[in-house]
Amino acid sequence: FPLACAGVDVEGLLDGAAAAEPVATRSDPWDNPAYLFGLVHALCYRRGRPVHVMMPYSDALRDVADWFRQLWAESLGKRLSTDGREVFVGPTPVKALGTTDQHSQVQLYMEGPHDKVVTFLEVGEGRRDLGCPPLPQGGDEVAYLAGRSLGELLRAEKRATEAALAENGRPNLTFFLPRVDPGILGQLLYLLEVATAFTGEVLGVNPLDQPGVELGKRLTFALMGRPGYAEMAETAQRLAAPADRWVCPRP
Repeated sequence: FPLACAGVDVEGLLDGAAAAEPVATRSDPWDNPAYLFGLVHALCYRRGRPVHVMMPYSDALRDVADWFRQLWAESLGKRLSTDGREVFVGPTPVKALGTTDQHSQVQLYMEGPHDKVVTFLEVGEGRRDLGCPPLPQGGDEVAYLAGRSLGELLRAEKRATEAALAENGRPNLTFFLPRVDPGILGQLLYLLEVATAFTGEVLGVNPLDQPGVELGKRLTFALMGRPGYAEMAETAQRLAAPADRWVCPRP
């Protein structure tokens, strides 16, 4: 309902999700992108790569990375396994945006710890594209760009980053979207939701609850004086009290 109020084509999103459902329920992981995504990330996690980066090369998809970060963290970060053992499982999702973060985070991904796997979102057809005009005399160093489009440049930068990571032994994968529209976005979101549920199963945790978030909610109720939470108020006050020696005195 909030999406519809914001003017989003909800029917288009649902149609896309419905189109992805037969693919996302295939039993063979090699023929199911949702299962394959989950297996790759679970394997990377088990082999010491707990940082999972989503990096769209499209401003239109930046919020998808935010959404995935919430989905992955809240679904898979769990203290208990499904059989009640303390396991403290959970990959750490990170948002990056191409090409902006090519010039910040990618340095870390290339030469930092071998603890990451990167998922790129690549778009084939942008909503609009701008061409590079012929350059005035004296622009020989960038003359090769004349007649090329910014979309081509963006795709080249993504593929170069992908290749550079692979050359350095840094695992990465790509979801290719022919364009950004409600139907295709619905397919992507559905696949990622199925992948999250499947990854929870592989890691042995329940991806459908959020007990860590619930505790914070209850402590908030206690601090705000909600009836029925009085017993937690003292605990909340004690745990939330600042340590005076680390707080600057008020002027």
